[in-house]
Amino acid sequence: MNNIFKSALLLMAVAFMFTACSDDRDSNPVLQQPDSFVLNTPAYAGQAIDLANSQTVNLTWSQPDYGGFPVAAEYTVELSATNEWTIPYSAEVADESGETQCNYFVIENIFSSCNAEVSAADVAKAIVVMCNYADESEIPAQQELYARVKANTPGAKEVVSNVVKFLVSPYYIELKPADPVLWYMVGNCIGSNDWDNGSGSVGTGLIPLLPMPDADVDNNGNTVLVYAGYFPEGGQFKFIKIPGSWDTQMNYTNLDGDSPVTDEDGDNHNIGIPEAGYYKIEMNTATNKFTMVKYEETTPKVFETITMPGDYQGWDAGSTPMTAMGKRDNTETHDWYLDATYAENAELKFANGSWDINWGANSFPLGYGTQGGPNIPVKAGAYRVFFNDILGLYYFMATE
Repeated sequence: MNNIFKSALLLMAVAFMFTACSDDRDSNPVLQQPDSFVLNTPAYAGQAIDLANSQTVNLTWSQPDYGGFPVAAEYTVELSATNEWTIPYSAEVADESGETQCNYFVIENIFSSCNAEVSAADVAKAIVVMCNYADESEIPAQQELYARVKANTPGAKEVVSNVVKFLVSPYYIELKPADPVLWYMVGNCIGSNDWDNGSGSVGTGLIPLLPMPDADVDNNGNTVLVYAGYFPEGGQFKFIKIPGSWDTQMNYTNLDGDSPVTDEDGDNHNIGIPEAGYYKIEMNTATNKFTMVKYEETTPKVFETITMPGDYQGWDAGSTPMTAMGKRDNTETHDWYLDATYAENAELKFANGSWDINWGANSFPLGYGTQGGPNIPVKAGAYRVFFNDILGLYYFMATE
């Protein structure tokens, strides 16, 4: 009887051990590599979506099976007019010869859930790009499109969904060069607030570099940016691309060539100013390199006011003041901005509150204004206007 009791206890212990092991496996799941996942056939697949009168094209899918448990993943949507997936649009853009023709298009948005509301305008653009349509007359009444989704999550390889087909009624979108993408300075000597990289801190904690006139702009908005200003001794700063984010930045490690600035931090590589003075920066955002040298031309004048007189306000040089960017006590600023909307085409200039000193040029949306230069021809629209009074450099950045 005693032996039977001991055997029963042993069996119970073994059973408990296996149960515990099973529970342990369940609480420590192992990430698995899925082969694919299901992109659902849209309910509208049998009828054409009128892109011109639609806001979005909606797609849904099931999460890839990473081992039977929820996993955070990022998803991208790809479109093709031929169900070929060998040459992305990025390869066409990168080919300066113009000989490459893409056969699929990657939607820029990244989605974090298993559904996507793709802009109808982005779909229309993708069709024009992939099919190389030159004008409205080439646009068909209906267009077959193929879609697939790619999933990415840390610890696993990229996985691709099945392909679904649907119909759209496309419209023509004129492709134009991308607008220049600005980069911003942030630091303890930039703006009125130290190291203020807020999404709304342009003009207080962030000061932009402006596009260099006549510099090429690629399809991603990369170009040459330029800046000139005063930096105090002991100042530290760096560059960021997106206000409110530290993810994409340039610092001392991106410096190209010799420069009087120093690396002030072994980890963050802040750009340090050992000697106060005026400096000029040129940044190539395609190569992620910049130069920073002493500004050796005449000592810049310091202005208390910069205005924007024009025909839209009666050419009154004493009104329409711009806002000084990053003004601190006992320091000087040479950077100005103004949010402005013009209902009609206009002509204007920059002035110091009177007509004694004024800047003008016959180029738009950016240019180097010169003393007594011609009126600047401004197209109707909404803009954030930037002006650097050392260089006479202006940029009307569209906000609509």
